[in-house]
Amino acid sequence: MQAWQFTDTHAPLVLAEVPEPGAAPGEVVIDIRAAGLCHSDVGLMEDEGWLTMLAQRPITIGHEVAGVISALGEGVSGWQIGDRVGVCPSSPTAPGYARNGGYSFKSTARQGDIVRIPDNVSFELGAIGTDAGMTSHHAVLITGQVKAGDKVGIIGFGGLGQIGTRVAVLAGAEVSVAEINRAVWPLAEAAGATRVVADVREFAGLGLDIIVDFAGFGSTTAGAVDVIRRGGTVVVVGMGTLAATINTKSLILNQCRLLGSGGGTVDDVSGVYDLFSRGEVVPAITPITFEEIPAGLEQLRVGGVTGRLVARIGGW
Repeated sequence: MQAWQFTDTHAPLVLAEVPEPGAAPGEVVIDIRAAGLCHSDVGLMEDEGWLTMLAQRPITIGHEVAGVISALGEGVSGWQIGDRVGVCPSSPTAPGYARNGGYSFKSTARQGDIVRIPDNVSFELGAIGTDAGMTSHHAVLITGQVKAGDKVGIIGFGGLGQIGTRVAVLAGAEVSVAEINRAVWPLAEAAGATRVVADVREFAGLGLDIIVDFAGFGSTTAGAVDVIRRGGTVVVVGMGTLAATINTKSLILNQCRLLGSGGGTVDDVSGVYDLFSRGEVVPAITPITFEEIPAGLEQLRVGGVTGRLVARIGGW
């Protein structure tokens, strides 16, 4: 079968012929139906700092995987061939990092890492729920501890930010969004944001309790530390760059709690699937083909993507 494989930083993906995987004990084989494209993949291709996260090279990347179980390994229980599942990527054996991932036609997963996709949730949503959804859900509700009445700032209204915004709104928070791309401002307002600005520093004076930085471009984190209310919390999720220079005066005088939040759990994935199923979170998706994956990653790199790019795989 074909797979888009990563070989090295600053090198294009290689379309390779690879063997189909088998089901090891405790694992399943998944016929991939959708794979989400993520800024983390762009980071991997541009920044050597990501290389330590890879178990091998070459490796098929793509960590947002949804599909249908096609084989069961010895000892797997509670699952059947034909079940629709997504794969939680917060795992020691995460697809695209510790094992071959979703930019292909089949992949494998441990039974403890798969989550059932509700019948009324598409494979595209099933894919983005595994990372964009899980990570946003966890950052807002678990790391950020957002609750009713909180004033929350969201930086970045891309694939993660649009879900994080809705999760915060549904929790009863008053939400402000900072997003440089004015074309998506109407989407942020439709998601329930009470205000939308271009720069995080425009949050100054709002008395925000929590700011969640889904962009992570260094200056965004620094700006959040500068404008958070005294005793407030800044949660950093995005890894647009792998370094930030913050003003320690702001950190100290604002008594800012600066937290990192990476990934989540199968419970977060399941929680997001429930929100999708009930129609309470309806993220924007741009579908592409398997052949368009490299071009889609380049589109992510230069900006201009609305919502989440998802490759439809397998001809369904």
